Amino acid sequence: MFVGHYSASFAGKAADKRIPLWLLFIAVQFVDVMWAIFVLLGIEKVRIVPGFTASNPMDLYYMPYTHSLVGAIAWAIAAALICQLFPRLRGRRTGLIVALAVFSHWILDLIVHRPDLALYDNTMKMGFALWNHRALAFALEIAVLVAGAALYLPKAARKVRIVDFVVLLVLIQVFGTFFFPQPATDRGEALTALAFYGVLALIAWWAE
Repeated sequence: MFVGHYSASFAGKAADKRIPLWLLFIAVQFVDVMWAIFVLLGIEKVRIVPGFTASNPMDLYYMPYTHSLVGAIAWAIAAALICQLFPRLRGRRTGLIVALAVFSHWILDLIVHRPDLALYDNTMKMGFALWNHRALAFALEIAVLVAGAALYLPKAARKVRIVDFVVLLVLIQVFGTFFFPQPATDRGEALTALAFYGVLALIAWWAE
């Protein structure tokens, strides 16, 4: 899942306006940000296998530190604790919202991934494999994104920018699902992911 993750960003912003939208955009992808870094460092592994699923060619066969259930919970707790270091983000409610934003990544991934999400370490893997049904996976991405944005839009100060941003996210998902060229290497996929997450966080800052 890609843009569907940002539904939790919009929902989190609707729940607590003190949290910057750009930060929530990083939070919901934080698991993948760390995954990309770990792939670049050789700590976690992915193979590019054309046709591996109907939606993308990634065989995510080893990612125990970022995408296991235990790992995702640990990253969520870490994010909540980091929030307490900044006066604007201190408080149980804000920390909980950021933690839930981080953990939401694993929940949404569970729906679309093949059984490659471990319970802990690299064992007891699970995943409902919606990526094997490209049209359904795409429809879910858009539905979840729009639902999250709808929660935030009535409270947004710059509604037109938010609508424009959501349209952009939908177009990115259309291109990514049906037209984006397959990555040549695992490092290429990791670098592309990091670039997208950074750019979209910057656009979220502008939109807010």
